[in-house]
Amino acid sequence: MSETKNPLPREVADAYVDDLIALDPVLGTYLGVKESAGRLPDPSPAGQKALAELARATLARLGEAERRPGADTDSERRCARLLRERLTAELAVHDAEEGLRAVGNMHTAAHAVRQVFSIAPTGTDEDWAAIAERLRAVPTALAGYRESLALGLERKLYAGPRPTATFVDQLTEWSTPDEHGRPWFEDFVSAGPDSLRDELDTAARTATRALAELRDWMRDVYAPTIQGAPNTVGRERYARWARYFNGTDLDLDEAYAYGWAEYHRLLAEMRTEAEKILPGAETPWVALAHLDEHGRHIEGVDEVQAWLQGLMDQAIDALDGTHFELADPVRKVESRIAPPGGAAAPYYTAPSSDFSRPGQTWLPTMGQTRFPVYDLVSTWYHEGVPGHHLQLAQWVHVVEDLSRYQATVGIVSANCEGWALYAERLMDELGFLADAEQRLGYLDAQMMRAARVIVDIGMHLELEIPADSPFHPGEHWTPELAEEFFGAHSSRPADFVESELTRYLSIPGQAIGYKLGERAWLQGRANAQRRHGAGFDAKAWHMAALSQGSLGLDDLVDELSRL
Repeated sequence: MSETKNPLPREVADAYVDDLIALDPVLGTYLGVKESAGRLPDPSPAGQKALAELARATLARLGEAERRPGADTDSERRCARLLRERLTAELAVHDAEEGLRAVGNMHTAAHAVRQVFSIAPTGTDEDWAAIAERLRAVPTALAGYRESLALGLERKLYAGPRPTATFVDQLTEWSTPDEHGRPWFEDFVSAGPDSLRDELDTAARTATRALAELRDWMRDVYAPTIQGAPNTVGRERYARWARYFNGTDLDLDEAYAYGWAEYHRLLAEMRTEAEKILPGAETPWVALAHLDEHGRHIEGVDEVQAWLQGLMDQAIDALDGTHFELADPVRKVESRIAPPGGAAAPYYTAPSSDFSRPGQTWLPTMGQTRFPVYDLVSTWYHEGVPGHHLQLAQWVHVVEDLSRYQATVGIVSANCEGWALYAERLMDELGFLADAEQRLGYLDAQMMRAARVIVDIGMHLELEIPADSPFHPGEHWTPELAEEFFGAHSSRPADFVESELTRYLSIPGQAIGYKLGERAWLQGRANAQRRHGAGFDAKAWHMAALSQGSLGLDDLVDELSRL
């Protein structure tokens, strides 16, 4: 462990980041650490144990640091409460041996191994040499992941059959030649320099074979062994994961009821907007289907990438100086097309610590070339500006006032997703969703997040569907009912709905953080408005809120209310 004499909490947190990067070079690449470029993490049981030992040692150091003079300042206090909450939540997941059954359509060790190549620097021959070295490390990393899953089988700690089947399909896609006749790794290195052509091609073929071997084992050994295991996790495991993703011990039954309240509110608003688009439409989703055919849309993958870039650039120009005060590095964000073979949902990657790699939004096309505008506008306010990009890039910008931990590693999912959903609502409040088409798309996205709360909690806890529900009242949730409900209350295509439900089964408790996080941000803003009265300055509040780093939801409401 990195040593600092008599450290305060922020120094303990940053030392933890250094030590964590040594164990997790993928994290190092996301943070722009050059020394991580040729390495991969160890997801084996031994590697997972090393991460847990680091967390326990850091908690011990934190306890000592909190007793030192100077540890009671706001900056030290906020960092300490975040570090303690995060490490405690992570250890709870580790001690329950969840890492021995980490299978799904996103956020597995295999996904991390593949995705890190998408953000790796490729500007020089040295960069490509590091990529070749990292490709040669793929078999060892995947073997360590397989070792963990095999130990899970021994201990009867099973992943769900549905996430497993989807994961096998993804491994197949990654290791199978695409339309260019090359599997994913081999297609990726085709852009490399001629001087390293043989080395890159050989390393890519090695990585591809490792993917295929993992696929074969998952298909022929793992999947048959877990056949008949439940896809859902039950209340105890769900509560543990909900704490991990939300940074608070939730009242799950209250959260489920809140999801239903939002469902009814949003449905009424959607009906109003749908009537403007297609009078007499039976449901808002009939009006949205009409927009799929007759609404504004973008033709072409390159064209939609450029259009999304323009949308974010326009938002920055309109918001900077009025509702936010943005530093020059934060003003830069790139629109990208996601590599094939991943989940269907768009996502964002934060800038490197020196902004040499800017923040990036990623659109999975899922083979499409025609993109309705209603489905993109509020989504890119969420993923880009003023959503994920403004928050996460601002954290990088003010890292010297925080700690690297608060700005990067210590991210609480519900804090970030809550801000991004709040950002969508803010753009609606400010009048940026000026017509019924865009506003119905925004409400549809909001409804999707309310439906996530309902089905994610409902199916994992097998709760009863309320009597006032228009959908199967009195029955108990199953994954099949959840998929039917989600599909009936979303404009998304069937493959997206299927991917989403697999996601909820794979990472329980994460999807509810959007709506519950938005509620926390709205509560914090309302409390600050009441405290300041007519003197409330929204721009100043937004910048102060975006500059305090990550917090769990309980701590977030408390800190936002003080601003």
